[in-house]
Amino acid sequence: MSTGSHHSYYEPIDAFRYKPTVHAGGAWDPDEQHFSPLGGLVVHAIDRHLAARPETVGLAVARISFDILGRLALDECEIRVEAVRPGRTIELLEAVVLIAGRAVVRARAWLLAATDTTAVAGGGPDPLTPPDALAPWPMADHWPGGYIASIDVRPLAPPRPGRTTAWISTPLDLVAGEPSSPLASFVALVDTANGIAVRESPNEWMFPNVDLTLHLHRQPRGRWTGLDTTVTFGPAGHGVTSTVLHDVEGPVGTAQQILTVRPQPKR
Repeated sequence: MSTGSHHSYYEPIDAFRYKPTVHAGGAWDPDEQHFSPLGGLVVHAIDRHLAARPETVGLAVARISFDILGRLALDECEIRVEAVRPGRTIELLEAVVLIAGRAVVRARAWLLAATDTTAVAGGGPDPLTPPDALAPWPMADHWPGGYIASIDVRPLAPPRPGRTTAWISTPLDLVAGEPSSPLASFVALVDTANGIAVRESPNEWMFPNVDLTLHLHRQPRGRWTGLDTTVTFGPAGHGVTSTVLHDVEGPVGTAQQILTVRPQPKR
């Protein structure tokens, strides 16, 4: 684990390996990585993969799904990306995150060709109140970890159990010394959704997500990620966090997370 003063979530080791800083520390366990910046790092690795293949120019990520396979230790990680279904207008990529040689995340991204559909664009909810008009909310009062401490959270109204709409941003770079795309920076904040609209106290209940899937109808822009989030718990230990995703110009897509819900162990 990295120590000291950092201005990013990750430090590059080589073309495929990255070291998390203290700011990537998780909310359920500060010695684990919070999945939010790791999800952004996967998109960053996908961007680097695409940049090395000129034939993919004009393709954009329309869906990306992450499956979390195991503990995300706050340790060096390696990301490998390959084309599962290459194509000029539709392509499917797979990225695998390895920690200590073990696959801990598998992600698949559908890329679609970009065409001008301005004449028929529309649908979806209205834009959110701009973040500059809102006051910060001390999310770190409710959750531990370096990642939560690093973000600026601005809810549109006081958070309620199972229902919150908020803007998220960060002053930190995703990877030290490497520019990140607007999409990678945006995705690096999306997994925060499961923590802004908690139904029950995380001191009494656990409800980590085991996946994250984003569908995008346009590419996000700007430094703010808007999360219009609803959390539902079922009667048999399962839950769903559902989010409409926004940037400052309006909605960009949706995100879904499946939760495993169980009581915190008695101490």
